[in-house]
Amino acid sequence: MTESTTAPGLRTGRCQCGDIAYEVAGVPDDPHLCSCEHCTLLSGSPAMAWVGFRRETLTWTGRGGEPTWYSTWPILRRGHCARCGTHLVSVADGSDMVMVTTFSLTGQSDGLEPVGHSFRQRAVPWMTVTLAPGPLHS
Repeated sequence: MTESTTAPGLRTGRCQCGDIAYEVAGVPDDPHLCSCEHCTLLSGSPAMAWVGFRRETLTWTGRGGEPTWYSTWPILRRGHCARCGTHLVSVADGSDMVMVTTFSLTGQSDGLEPVGHSFRQRAVPWMTVTLAPGPLHS
C-alpha cells in the first residue's frame, strides 16, 4: 500500500487543453454564481460559477505556466488559457483570496454548490430553472 502525498484539502484544476493547470488548497470559500456583465460576456452564458481559496495556496503546475491575464475592472484581473480560451481564475488587487471557476476543478466540484448569486438582478429570468426534466444529452 502506498501512502498518499496529497495535502489535505488539495484540489487540482486545468483548462480544456491542459496547458494551464493549477492546485489550490484549504477550505473553499463563497461558492457562488455571478451574472455581472463581465462574467456573462466572458463565458457566453447567463452566469459563471466561482469558488474562493486563499491566494497563497494557488500554484501553477501546467506546462503553460501562468494564464494570460486580462483586467475587467481597475483592480480585478482574470486569467485564461491563451491556447483554448478557458477562464480559470479571478484575482482582485490586495485580496487574500483567489476565485477559481468551479468547473475548471478536475472532477472535484462536489460540495461546492453555489450559496449565493452575485448580480442576481442582471440574471436572465429563466435562471430560476435549475434542471430540465429527464436527460437532455448523454
